[in-house]
Amino acid sequence: MLEKRPDGTYTIPCCAEPPIETKPWTHVMTITPMGDGTEVRTLNIDNPQNIVVTNDSLRANGYEFIGLRQTFYHLPMSFYLKAGKCQELLYWDQNTRFCGVCGAPMRMSTDISKQCTECGKEVWPQLATAIIVLIHRGDEVLLVHARNFKSDFFGLVAGFVETGETLEEAVQREVMEETGVTITNISYFGSQPWPYPCGLMVGFNADYVSGDIHLQKSELSKGSWFRYDALPRIPQKLSIARRLLDAWLLSYGIVSEQD
Repeated sequence: MLEKRPDGTYTIPCCAEPPIETKPWTHVMTITPMGDGTEVRTLNIDNPQNIVVTNDSLRANGYEFIGLRQTFYHLPMSFYLKAGKCQELLYWDQNTRFCGVCGAPMRMSTDISKQCTECGKEVWPQLATAIIVLIHRGDEVLLVHARNFKSDFFGLVAGFVETGETLEEAVQREVMEETGVTITNISYFGSQPWPYPCGLMVGFNADYVSGDIHLQKSELSKGSWFRYDALPRIPQKLSIARRLLDAWLLSYGIVSEQD
């Protein structure tokens, strides 16, 4: 829920208490201060259609419900990251109501941990770590279309890191499994929180060595090499995939104008 200012811009509501009416059972989570040190609180709204606004400023300016992905285009980066962390912790809270060992109710122990009310088992939010890699072949890049993509854009090879392997080993494995090509010169690019629902994306660059493309049909529907000046539709700017592609394009003096 974003507050819409009179000038048409958006912000996260800023007030000491929840800006909407809460119920006795509403769980308001306190988030460890992020970046600028501001304490953040977050809660789930059971029915957005029937909320009662209790904050005068918010009532005057109005509010809108906007999906987390779209808030990237409406909020400063620091606020988008705060909203993402809130969503991750709300997801964790919803999915850890009962102990995985004995089934008893869990209770909050610290701001980011819970303890079982019976056996004492402690749990913390878990991250699903994934790699994503931009593979170069001369002036071409390998792009793929995953079956779970909701539109026609092409992205980069990506996948989850498995137990017992390094990030670099995960890159090599995922590339071989999904495309059948061999790569080398794997180099770290950067990382990005990915709160959909609770991930960390770690980006890499790599050079093509050999092999024809043989797509993993269960994961990918399309895949091909594309020249820097003839790219299909690529991911939106909120993703590290786009940052990898934009950095690669910049090496050719091109600034992507795609949304």
